[in-house]
Amino acid sequence: MKMGGGIVGFEEVVEEERRERREEMGEIAAAQKKYAVVGGGFPQAQPGKVVVVGYALTSKKVKSFLQPKLESLARNKGIHFVAIDESRPLSDQGPFDIVLHKLTGNKWQRILEEYRQTHPDVTVLDPPDAIKHVYDRQYMLQDVVDLNFSDGYGKVDVPRQLVIEYDPSSIPDAVTKAGLRLPLVAKPLVAKSHELSLAYDKLSLQNLEPPLVLQEFINHGGVMFKVYIVGEAIKVVRRFSLPDVGRRELSKNDGVFRFPRVSCAAASADEADLDPCVAELPPRPLLERLARELRRRLGLRLFNLDMIRENGTKDRYYVIDINYFPGYGKIPEYEHIFTDFLLSLVKHK
Repeated sequence: MKMGGGIVGFEEVVEEERRERREEMGEIAAAQKKYAVVGGGFPQAQPGKVVVVGYALTSKKVKSFLQPKLESLARNKGIHFVAIDESRPLSDQGPFDIVLHKLTGNKWQRILEEYRQTHPDVTVLDPPDAIKHVYDRQYMLQDVVDLNFSDGYGKVDVPRQLVIEYDPSSIPDAVTKAGLRLPLVAKPLVAKSHELSLAYDKLSLQNLEPPLVLQEFINHGGVMFKVYIVGEAIKVVRRFSLPDVGRRELSKNDGVFRFPRVSCAAASADEADLDPCVAELPPRPLLERLARELRRRLGLRLFNLDMIRENGTKDRYYVIDINYFPGYGKIPEYEHIFTDFLLSLVKHK
């Protein structure tokens, strides 16, 4: 409330923030004392040490990720989450053992890179340059292509795709020259939105809004496998996806159909009565090797793969998207997976 050119209560607000900060640091000290004498039970931090995790997340991400069960289990294991104040120098905060973040913008990236240089002992999840790479759908899947993955359990590829940066009227000709087959999935070039469109005919392609990437749609029985990766841990869940498109549907439909978000928690297919050929999860050895290779190539430890199996095949898989720091809160028992991962980072220092 403004009055007489000043802000009433400003000093009180500042003092309240200082008080909250003192209380927060007091909690860390109390936790350090408490966990110095804890023995047995859950995997814990080293005796006498609390693992301090500074986090810089959007309010939406805080709500979905830092759920009460996670924070409670973390406290029992000697892990303390502390919110990073973006208005203050990062070096003045902490000290942190780990910095967990999912903020965007060049300013934040510069701050984090400088912090990594001056605090080499702090684990930053994950490096800004590596994250930037998977936000750009022009390059996101390139490491999967370069991997040329194939073993006794199956082959992993990516759909053929085309990047359109400017003129929408040029899209039909560009698709013809590239030899892409309809229907086509259109996604924003910058992977900060889960919105996608399905285009059934070439004429309608000019109604799309660049910059975008066009991917050939591959029939996959309407089920997607979301492969969540947390360090070396892997968890796979089924999600309903877009239904198959046959020749009949392709001939009877035209236009562009928009889908705000295809995969979500409410669309879980884990308990659905599905054809076993569609529902069968990708082989565990295949996923372990694929995750290991992509962790190394991408330089990321927190990400997920959206995978599909081509309908009518047993071992032909496609990675259609990669997401940094996805919605882990949707995974059953994610609290144990994530806290064990955080402890492993400190243990291996």
